[in-house]
Amino acid sequence: MQTPADEKILAVIPAFNEEGKVGRVVEKIRQTGAVDGIVAVDDCSSDTTSQEAASSGAAVIRHEKNMGVGAAIRTGINYGIQNDFQICVILSGDDQHEPQEIERVVAPIREGRCDFVQGSRRLKGGNVVNDRPFRKVATQSFSLFFSLVARKRITDATNGFRAFRLTLFDDPEIEIDQDWLDRYELEPYILFKAVKSKKVRVIEVPITIYYHGNRKAFTKMKPFRDWWRIAKPLIYLALRLRK
Repeated sequence: MQTPADEKILAVIPAFNEEGKVGRVVEKIRQTGAVDGIVAVDDCSSDTTSQEAASSGAAVIRHEKNMGVGAAIRTGINYGIQNDFQICVILSGDDQHEPQEIERVVAPIREGRCDFVQGSRRLKGGNVVNDRPFRKVATQSFSLFFSLVARKRITDATNGFRAFRLTLFDDPEIEIDQDWLDRYELEPYILFKAVKSKKVRVIEVPITIYYHGNRKAFTKMKPFRDWWRIAKPLIYLALRLRK
């Protein structure tokens, strides 16, 4: 019988044109010793993202065309399932998250206290380095919207640093292999489904986010179009327009 100590943890790094950053992320994760595998999913970068991730020690899967961050995360999740990992932790490829906090994020799952951990920069003990006023208002507003629709308080619904049991996707009600989830839709979709499921225990833990340089350096999101992509899963699922 498998014990929590035997459970294999996979770090998934979605990456698009993260040359100069993704190798640093992989190396930091390796140094923690907190995971049993690292996979970087290169979403058809035009730079040396794949080579940099591979030379730093990650397994690399490259999309032959740009599909979106949701599709990259899905590819990483499927890699974990196919390679017998039990827990998946997601970190960004642009060095925004702190790999030393992986243990904090994964611990509640390994201790049997929950099935899904959402990282939060807004909880006591969380931190944001080089935050922007507009981004702070926008992320807090979305988290409030998410909480109202889901009927559960989530303090940081847009945070990409999270961990979950891969058995989450045994549930036929959670269908991540849908084309409409390819871009920014997948992450709020999974979080919403987990929160609404009676089978999944969700908690938040405090984490740190670093924003490097100017706006273009810390986000690839386009206003309005991508904001809609984040909000869309909540609206579609609440109105039962999609599964």
